[in-house]
Parts: sequence; C-alpha cells; structure tokens
Amino acid sequence: MTAIREISGIDPKTFREEVVERYAPVVLRGAARDWPMVAASGSAQSACDYLLGFDRGAAAEAFVGPAAIGGRFFYSDDMKGFNFERRKGPFAELLRYVLRLQGNADAPSVYAGALETSECLPGFTQANPMPLVDGLGATPRVWVGNASIVSPHFDASDNIAVVAAGRRRFTLFPPDQVHNLYVGPLDHNMAGRPVSMVTLSDPDFERYPRFREALATMQTAELEPGDAIFIPALWWHQVEALSDFNVLVNYWWADSPDIGARFDAMVHAVLSISHLPENRRDAWERMFETFVFRKHGHPAEHLAEQDRRVLGKPTEGWRKYLRQYLMRAMGGP
Repeated sequence: MTAIREISGIDPKTFREEVVERYAPVVLRGAARDWPMVAASGSAQSACDYLLGFDRGAAAEAFVGPAAIGGRFFYSDDMKGFNFERRKGPFAELLRYVLRLQGNADAPSVYAGALETSECLPGFTQANPMPLVDGLGATPRVWVGNASIVSPHFDASDNIAVVAAGRRRFTLFPPDQVHNLYVGPLDHNMAGRPVSMVTLSDPDFERYPRFREALATMQTAELEPGDAIFIPALWWHQVEALSDFNVLVNYWWADSPDIGARFDAMVHAVLSISHLPENRRDAWERMFETFVFRKHGHPAEHLAEQDRRVLGKPTEGWRKYLRQYLMRAMGGP
C-alpha cells in the first residue's frame, strides 16, 4: 500500500499542466481550507446549519440501509437487488435526519450523492469556490451522509473531490488493474458504474486470487475538511466516509464532448466481438490498436486531410458526420 502523492498551494495553470496531464492521483492538502463551509465543519450541527442556510426546498434521493450493512452499500445476497432502499424527500430533511442519527450505534446507513449544488444549495458554489476547475465546465455536486463505504468503481471524467465536513479515506487502483478487481455486472449496479466485488477490508483470496496483484498497486489517503483529491478518469477508487456526519463536494469535467459514449462503445464491442474465437478476437484487437488506440501512429497519415473522413480531426462537424454514419450503419433513423 502506497500513500498518494501530496501537494499544496497549487495554482490552476500548474494543476492542469503538472497534475491533470500526469494522469495520476494527487492529494491537494488545504485546497479548500478557506471555505466558510470548512470553517463551519467543527461540529455536525454547525455544518448542517451552514448548509441549511442555502436550502430553497429542493428534493433529494438518498440510499438508506440497515445498520447491519456496516455502511457498505452493495448488492443483496442474491445479486438481484441491493442491500439498501432509495428514499426521496426534501434535501433539508435529509440533513436533519443524518444529524439526528449522531451517536446512535444502531443507526441506519444514509448516503446521498451527486446532487447539483445549483439546484439543492443555490449560492453555495459562489461562497465556496474552487479555482482549480475554473473554465473546465465542471458542475459542482454535493454528497451527504453518515459513515459509508462506496466500493471501488471508476468515473469516466477527471474529478476533484473536496472534503467539506467529516473525514474520508480514498483507496485507489490504476486502470491497468481492472482485470484483478473482479468487477460486477456492467449493467446492474448501485449508481450507474460497475464496482469491484471484493471487500477491501476482508478480501476473499480463494474466490478472488488475482486481487493480491491489485493490492501491490493500491494507493490510499485520508482527508480532513479543506483537503481535496484529484482522481483521474478510469482510476478505480473506493471512498469511505469515516465520520457520523460527512459532506463532500466534487467536480467532474469532460475532456471532450464524446465522453458519455465511451462506456457504451465498449459494451457494443462486447456484443459484437467478445464471443468470437480467440484468433478472431486477436485480429480485432490489432484493428483496435491501429484505428482506436493508435499504437502505431495516426492510421490515416498517408491520406490527405479531406480524405480521412471518420479518421479526421475531431471537430463538431466531424462528430455530427460520425454519428450519422453510425446510425446508418446500425439501422437507426
């Protein structure tokens, strides 16, 4: 287990050139130390009161599970459902509910995430800015709950996550460990992304023997209020909220307009290629290496730009042309 690299006092230009481009996680100690939210995080009551000052009656959906799950939101034993239920209600009532659970050893596990601050806490972002994401088109989102464990998963976008109240532990694995993480169903999961089936605190090595290899690459860090972490896209990460009252604010941003289609493209390849005999899969792997991953340089460098068509420059016109091509090829309208 390795500690995640830490830096502090970084400016937006250096962040983009030396952190984002490096494509490795970094703890940004004290990146939000000046937030009023962080100043209010000395107690759960004061943190809750601060957030309620921005409330305008928005609704929120929370995951609520029995105390027996130990905060780990996961599948049910039969894998058909989950070990929690979804409840909707006013965001303000969610905050008050989590506050009331303080100190209750038999309290249910509560977790609400990815709530856009512009909708549930208008004005919060202006009062608590994050200059590192200025100009990136990031949408601030808030996550609230008591002690919880979100199993290793990935995001398609780069991410800055700021601990605003409570403490959190982040455990990360690089993308090349995906085959050692024993990923669950791609299309049936808690919040839209597949998760590792391994329990990190008590791994079953008989069932998941390759996880030992993943452990050798594991990186971890614990964050206090005001600390942040940069998590690159496709890095697998488990997030543990360690306090009875936790608030996190995160920022995802896309590196291109096509980001939402990448996972779908992989699933389509599962449909069309994964079942082929090994020699045919190998042949298609060479095709992907050439035309998608460009292991041998630009595959159309021998063609004039106007003749490259689907292999041309990624402009908005090119994207429109390619979508139309794909719809025709797949029999769409």
